[in-house]
Amino acid sequence: MPDLLPQRTLGRSGLEVSAIGFGAAVIGDLYSPIEESNAVETICQALEKGITLIDTSPLYGHGLSEHRIGAALRHAPQSKVILSSKVGRVTDPFSPPNNAVTGYSSGAPHAMNFDYSREGTMRSLEQSLIRLGRDQIDLVLVHDLERGAHGNDYEKVFEAAMEGAVPALTDLREQGIIKAYGVGVNDADAAEKFVRNSDPDAVLLAGRYSLLEQPANTTFLPLAEERNIGVILGGVFNSGILATGTITGCRYNYATAPSDIVKRVTLIESICKKHGISLRTAALQFVFAHPSVSSVVLGAASPLEVEDHLNDFRHPIPKQLWRELRNEKLIPPEVPCPDSS
Repeated sequence: MPDLLPQRTLGRSGLEVSAIGFGAAVIGDLYSPIEESNAVETICQALEKGITLIDTSPLYGHGLSEHRIGAALRHAPQSKVILSSKVGRVTDPFSPPNNAVTGYSSGAPHAMNFDYSREGTMRSLEQSLIRLGRDQIDLVLVHDLERGAHGNDYEKVFEAAMEGAVPALTDLREQGIIKAYGVGVNDADAAEKFVRNSDPDAVLLAGRYSLLEQPANTTFLPLAEERNIGVILGGVFNSGILATGTITGCRYNYATAPSDIVKRVTLIESICKKHGISLRTAALQFVFAHPSVSSVVLGAASPLEVEDHLNDFRHPIPKQLWRELRNEKLIPPEVPCPDSS
């Protein structure tokens, strides 16, 4: 039997989630089409290895990710699982797919459209339940409620969500149809604004707390800790560069990494190599030092990638590595570190 993954309470929600969660964007044909059987096998492997948190969204493959999760759960009906999905978009099967806008290489042949209204929220959740083959979703997150997704319309869209999605999710939580709600964003300021204007149980924040950068540590993470809001991190490799290292064409924030980022990662990577530790392993373990972090969701396109993530999580790292990164000012003094000294 494999070592059990640590289970952590997700803030005040009371939900127990595995320290490593399964991020299901990749199996929605994010970068390239994935065989159905391989996607299902990957999810089943994650469940078998003790991963209990699965995070998905209607956006991922325009519903395909949720379909595949539903299929996998039918293959593993006894598995303990905490399901997280999202609202803020609805599926339109009567319009041509808009993959050029959403960025998915393939997926279901349906359009995805933003809708943060109460009606849109209920419709989105209903569609998700049908695709997943479930009668309940544990955690529902308002998706992409940030300036990066909405530009100049952000404030207007935020108000629409406060008047529509948030009251709807609050009612569903009180009725027991969902167990918790929150927001899923790529922006620490947007996460903070959502927390200050609603009563969420959890936040999924992608890319803004990593070994490379920690803007979330300034105000959002202390606020989450103060209010006992569960934090799930995504994007801890900053779209790739902290996993691949500074290879040709390495990516940061979904684009080619700029020279200043490459320079900083090169320094971090050189110290990791000196201590015989991969950059990816250090990047994953670093974020768990923050007391607010309950789980980190990682995408995988094969069972082998699931194994790799778990090996990275468990691999011992010498404390001297963290001390050297701190001494070289690659980890700021105010940021929690696996070596607290």
